[in-house]
Amino acid sequence: MQYFKKTNINFTGYRKQFAMFSIILTVVGLLAVFILKPVLGIDFKGGAEIGLAFENDVDMAKVRSIVSSLNVGGNEIKSFGKANQILIRVTDVNTGPDKIQEALTKSMPDNPYTVLKIDKIGAKISNELFVEAIWAVLLAIIAILIYIAFRFEFDFGVGAVIALVHDVVITFSVIVITHHLGILNLELDQALLAGLLTVIGYSINDTVIIFDRIRENMDKHKGMDFEKMANMSINETLSRTVNTTATTTSVLLILLLFGGPVLQGFAFTMFIGIVFGTYSSIYIASGYVIWNHNRTKKTDEAHGKKTYSTAKA
Repeated sequence: MQYFKKTNINFTGYRKQFAMFSIILTVVGLLAVFILKPVLGIDFKGGAEIGLAFENDVDMAKVRSIVSSLNVGGNEIKSFGKANQILIRVTDVNTGPDKIQEALTKSMPDNPYTVLKIDKIGAKISNELFVEAIWAVLLAIIAILIYIAFRFEFDFGVGAVIALVHDVVITFSVIVITHHLGILNLELDQALLAGLLTVIGYSINDTVIIFDRIRENMDKHKGMDFEKMANMSINETLSRTVNTTATTTSVLLILLLFGGPVLQGFAFTMFIGIVFGTYSSIYIASGYVIWNHNRTKKTDEAHGKKTYSTAKA
């Protein structure tokens, strides 16, 4: 369904201003991350994991309230198997499990429980997971660079990677700032990392759609000014971009508001990442390709070479 037909919005005309805006936002974000520092969750910091099976169905909100009042650090509570089973994860390895069991026994005497398991995640394993998480993000970006370089041209791949790094840095910065402001509990855990990796995949998909249209128009409109052609390509894919982004962010907003604490980190990461991913596909990735094309054209003209607007099929 196309809500925007034959639009002629001057996206590329403001690419320099938006590039400067993104540079400032990225620098401020990196400074915020460096000063505030991300709060690592149990997955990357270590902690204790307690599995409990209650006699009757359990009120998750009540359990969260009880555990939150114990000051056992970074508590994460979710269903574990059946409706009467829960999994509690806290950073306090030493006294956390005992405090939780004592508090639940005292606060919920009418619903006794049995302990299914108590596992402790050591700092060494957590550090290894953290390093592997960083490698996962880096390898995903490198793989995308290779894919785009083969499918289009190398400068398209560089533009896509710049946009991806931009999305990851800004999204991560917003997460750190939001957590420290106390708006949401956004400790860095596996769910949040999964959100960041999904953002990378979503953002590159949007960028590929625009790049693919640019490549088609390079064949159809040979001799046309490259910047005008890129702007025309962005306008031609605008309906698809708006439809996809609006649909996805609507679902994520519902998850964020009503999905509960377990899904909040993932939903918030995806929501922020998709908004900035859409923005970067238009202004950062495409803006870099235009800048590099113009720079190459000037260099070729200075050396007396003729520049052709062609791309790989």
